[in-house]
Amino acid sequence: MAHLRPHRRHPGPGRRVATLLRFFLYIGGIAIAIGASINLSREVILALTGTVAVTIGFALKDLAASVLAGVTLIVDRPFQVGDRVKFDAFYGEVTSMGLRSVRIITLDNHVVTIPNNKFLTEAVASANHGRLDMLIPVEFFISSAQDIAIARRIVEECITSNRYVFLGRPWCVVTSQILSEVATVRLVAKAYVLDVKYEAEYATTLTERVLAAFREKHIALPGEPG
Repeated sequence: MAHLRPHRRHPGPGRRVATLLRFFLYIGGIAIAIGASINLSREVILALTGTVAVTIGFALKDLAASVLAGVTLIVDRPFQVGDRVKFDAFYGEVTSMGLRSVRIITLDNHVVTIPNNKFLTEAVASANHGRLDMLIPVEFFISSAQDIAIARRIVEECITSNRYVFLGRPWCVVTSQILSEVATVRLVAKAYVLDVKYEAEYATTLTERVLAAFREKHIALPGEPG
């Protein structure tokens, strides 16, 4: 039997407008009731009106800043819908850019809403900047006593034979040494995927094939007996 996915209903525009109208009607009704029951002078009414206006102004300050920042993002275009971006602790694909906020869906399928004004004061990194392909680094670590040339060749062969790799752009394997309690060599596979949506699949299949080849060629990982 097929499993039915629960359908989540979202309130339509009419329902949202009705909710806002009810809110303003409640506020207006309370104001009229207070004015009818208490004999307020013109000066007191003006003072209360001014206080309410200042309060609303402070409340809308952040909203106005986000709207102005949204216009700046549209004009400056540091990223666009479909880009993979990293902002603060969040990394994912930009799904929408509005006047108030930007929505990102993470690799864990979480929707993150970020106010636009945050992008004016903090750095944001775009991994593909409008392109379908994207550079993805994948790290591997081996014991420094192992044959680095063989390990490097294994990683290179796994890159070129990966179904998700776009070989039309440059790729490489960068090797470096890490000095710690256990002498370690780090190999970073840097290659472009055909489409950003294959990021997880590429990293997974590459890691599985490289580690399997390491075991087959007796390439020990850090801490393993060589």
